Parts: sequence; structure tokens; C-alpha cells
Amino acid sequence: MQSGSGISFNWQTGARREGRKLVLLPQGLDDTGERAWPAADSHSHAVKQWLAAAGWFPTKWINLLFSVGGIRMEGERIVLDAFVPADPAKDPLYRLAASTSSGSGSLIAEPLYEDDYVLVMNKPAGMPVHASKPGERGTLDEAAAVHLLKKGDPLPVRHIHRLDNETSGPVLYSKNDLAQQRLDEAMRSKAIDRQYIAFVQGRLARRAGVIDAPIGRDRHHSAKRRAGAGGDPAITHYELLEQYSSAALVSVRLETGRTHQIRVHMSHIGHPLVGDSLYGGSTRLLAHQALHGERLLFTHPLHGGQMEVFSPRPEWYEPLRRALT
Repeated sequence: MQSGSGISFNWQTGARREGRKLVLLPQGLDDTGERAWPAADSHSHAVKQWLAAAGWFPTKWINLLFSVGGIRMEGERIVLDAFVPADPAKDPLYRLAASTSSGSGSLIAEPLYEDDYVLVMNKPAGMPVHASKPGERGTLDEAAAVHLLKKGDPLPVRHIHRLDNETSGPVLYSKNDLAQQRLDEAMRSKAIDRQYIAFVQGRLARRAGVIDAPIGRDRHHSAKRRAGAGGDPAITHYELLEQYSSAALVSVRLETGRTHQIRVHMSHIGHPLVGDSLYGGSTRLLAHQALHGERLLFTHPLHGGQMEVFSPRPEWYEPLRRALT
């Protein structure tokens, strides 16, 4: 249930998707005395004003819908064109996904959670989230588009955040403009919580800690970041889960989302990630950084409920843990 300007609405009983339409029904009002539902013959401008006063949707999104004729009454139903599909013949991502050679090679990404507004994909280590050059294949974005094409529902899917190429875990996608606006704002306000597990080298002196060190580009290595004055603010929380003779398993939570943040910060305090050769880690037991996104928490862009999505531990986790124990 979500409310705005004192008007409550039950999204479970009062809203449903019908193809490209989001249909709002008067029975969704928790208290019909709060504000009269628009009349069946209401002009679209009046419906837009009513929706703006209700406060259920971002004003920017309502204005955009109105500008393209996407708000109207159908009987007593408020109809919003909220699920306009992408054109697979014109959208570059869907053109790539629809081609006969589409696929991500030996790496497979599966959905962890999906509804009409969001998609959470489980990214394997070694798969980039997005293309670094036009036409690049085997990205998580492509896998998400292939998934929606197979369902016959090619909505304009867009990733909300990223993971490093060699990091595994959940990645959140929006499936329409409403979800993208809400989730982008959640990222800006640090309202999307991502929690990780990592194997780091050495013995930790403390069971938990906070690393507060700015992160910026390394002037001597274009691919690296460094911790130090002059960088962007970056804060990482870590907690010891298991200590081994010369390594440890830690859980990590980010307050900020800088490039390579966990890798830079753990190396900064003398505990580089196992397998992370770029920041001083040994690749003897693992050829890439031992970092996995385990849990994703976010507020649903429609109904405002708290969503929690877990990613199963990757195939490299148990063999590495046994080798370190």
C-alpha cells in the first residue's frame, strides 16, 4: 500500500496490468471519502490533475504520459499506457538479442525475481553488465533482453546498477519508465542496499569495521582506482564471518557505490581479495576476485513494499572455502 497527499491506495486490489495498460480501479481506494474518483467522462487533463493530487506517481512521469496521450478514462477505470514495448527492430539491445547468434557463450544468466516492473538477473563472474563497445555480445543486458523476448514481452529493460565483470550476484533492472525513474532516484538517495561476501587475504585484527576513504582514479594505471585524498567519498562496512589461517570470509555492505570500491578498500587496509591480482591478491586458488553479491534490498517502484532478493552462492565458493579451511 502506498499513499500520497493523504490518499491511500491498495495496489493489490486496485491495479492490474492489461497488455500495455496499467489499469487503476476505484475499489483500490482505502477510503472513498478521501477524494472522489474521476467521473467516466472526465477529460484526460482532469485525470492527470487528479493523479498529481493523489501523489502516487512521479509528476515527471505523469506529465510525460499525458504529453503522448497515455492517460484516459475507460468507463470507471483510469488507464495509463505504462507498458509501451520497445520496438525490437529499432532498439539496439533487442536487435542484438533477436539475432540468430544471440547468446552469452558458456556463461548463463538466469532471473532471480521478476514482475511487471522489475527484473533481477543473477550475473555470473566473467559476464559484463553492459557492452563496452557497440555490438559487443555476451552481456547481462543482452541476457535480460533475450529473456523478455522469449516471453514475448519486450519492455524497455535497463540496468539500475552495475557489478564488476568478475563479480557475481544480483543486478536490478527496470522494465518501464515509471520503474526506471523511481529506482534511479533510489540509487541517488542510497536507498538500494547491496550486500556482498568476499574472501580476503590475511588475518583480520577486528571482527568488524568501517572503511571511510575517498576513492579516485590511479594516475599511474588507467584500469585501477586508489584510496586517498582527492577522490570521491566512499564508505564500506565489513564483518568477519570466518577466519582461516591466512585468509578470511567477510560480509560487506556499501554506503556508496564507487568503481571497485570493495576491492580498493579491502586492499587499502591490507586485506586484498583472494584472486584480485589488480589490487594485490593472489590468483593461486582463484583466477578472479572472490567477491559475490549475496543480497539486494530495494523499495518496489509501484506499491512501495520492501523487496529482498538473494543470489545463491556461486560454483567457485565451496571449492575455495575448502581450500582455505
